Amino acid sequence: MTMQNETGKRAGLFGLRGSSRTRRRVAAVAAVVTIALVALVVVTDPFPGGSSTNSGASDNGAPTAIGKVTRESLSSQTQVSGTLGYAGSLNVNLPAGTAPSAESQARQTYSSAQETLDADRSTLSADRQTLVQAQSQLSADRRKQASDCAGAAAAGSAGNGGSDTGSEGGGSASTPCASAIQTVSGDEVALASAKHAVATDQGQIENDQGALTGAQQSLASAESSAVTYESTSIYTMLPAAGTMIRRGQALYEINSQPVLLLYGPVTAWRAFRAGMSPGRDVAKLNANLEALGYGQGLTGGSFSSATEQAIVSLQAAHGMDQTGVLALGSVAFMPGPVRVTSATPTVGQAVQPGPVLAVTSTRHQVAIELDAAQQSQVAVGDKVTVTLPDNSTTPGVVSTIGKVATTPSTGGDQGNDSSSTPTIEVDVKLLHEATAGELDQAPVNVEITTASVSNVLVVPVNALLALTGGGYAVEAVSPSGAHQLLRVTLGLFDDASGMVQVSGAGLHEGLRVVVAAS
Repeated sequence: MTMQNETGKRAGLFGLRGSSRTRRRVAAVAAVVTIALVALVVVTDPFPGGSSTNSGASDNGAPTAIGKVTRESLSSQTQVSGTLGYAGSLNVNLPAGTAPSAESQARQTYSSAQETLDADRSTLSADRQTLVQAQSQLSADRRKQASDCAGAAAAGSAGNGGSDTGSEGGGSASTPCASAIQTVSGDEVALASAKHAVATDQGQIENDQGALTGAQQSLASAESSAVTYESTSIYTMLPAAGTMIRRGQALYEINSQPVLLLYGPVTAWRAFRAGMSPGRDVAKLNANLEALGYGQGLTGGSFSSATEQAIVSLQAAHGMDQTGVLALGSVAFMPGPVRVTSATPTVGQAVQPGPVLAVTSTRHQVAIELDAAQQSQVAVGDKVTVTLPDNSTTPGVVSTIGKVATTPSTGGDQGNDSSSTPTIEVDVKLLHEATAGELDQAPVNVEITTASVSNVLVVPVNALLALTGGGYAVEAVSPSGAHQLLRVTLGLFDDASGMVQVSGAGLHEGLRVVVAAS
């Protein structure tokens, strides 16, 4: 074996360095290098004893130079293309619900049902009093009948056939007993009538109570689903694309009444008003009111009197009707500040429930359509370097990695195989938002750091020699000029620096090694 044969291998390896840089994992790089060297000159493996020579670089068929084993930190990167834009894509929707006029009608129906019930209760009370009086009168008249018809009076009445002849008028008159009997009979009729009236009243009240319960439920539903607009309402203000909107500011206006932005991961699905049940939406409302300075100690998910007063203060500050109630559509919850991308309606258009604004967050991100085969090479938290359109760079971090691979449309070009490669979406968060400026969208290059090592022994990639028996070595040069092959185990390849991590017996920082000259 000659050292010239080994340096011939080195020259071949160096010539393939550009190919190896496309691999991001040690095993892949090693495989490519090994395959590329199959056609190279085969030499006898000098190990375990190694070999030495004093021939130096003059024995090599290709020019060489001297490098050193150093101790450094390395990283492995993946180069991909991405699109800079604003993170997230949401719609601000106007909810459907009960119009103010319908809510007012429900309230009037409830009031009328309550008034009817109150009136019928008064009638029942009067009829019950009449019944008591009829019962009392009947009792008294029955006692009188018993007295008038007892003993001789009763016999006299019977002997006279129940009649007596007046001394002057010649007409007939009842005896006291007969008169008492007649009176009691009339009392019994009056009592039966009073009982019937009371029973009728009670039936009517049952109906009234049913109607009131229905009206109450309808009113509660109307109040819970009450919206801020009528069918005749119009949009009087809509923001321009690019407008940044923060908490407490108007997203848009209906009939000159603002719809305010609040922060929180909830959806306003009911009106906020006194008497509503506790909930997470109320807790977020309380937190926003306190954050905006309209109340103190507004914690928990209950709508308190302090919540109502804070709403009044909020409404006063924005020129809204000070009702202490926030109907559906008067506020909208978003995760944070938003940037408007478009408005669905136009100013002056009639209001209808549905999407009003398309918005994003105010934070930039880079979206990457990564080859699905590379998914295992990238992890959430990986550091990245983003090259912006002006060629400046800014750091970032992988924030999300999609789990569903999609195949882009070929656009009718069936021969374009690359367009049908499955991809996954990878999102990158910029660590310094200001560096993105106000770019709405722009193509960028992204370098993702997929692996790193610290404080390890490294050599230039073109110092590696492939051994015929497998594995790699470096050609060490002693202070006296003697050359010796040292077997090495490879670690991480750093494509950017052209260095590779090595370990093995005899290696140490500062050791001189032969490298292929560039």
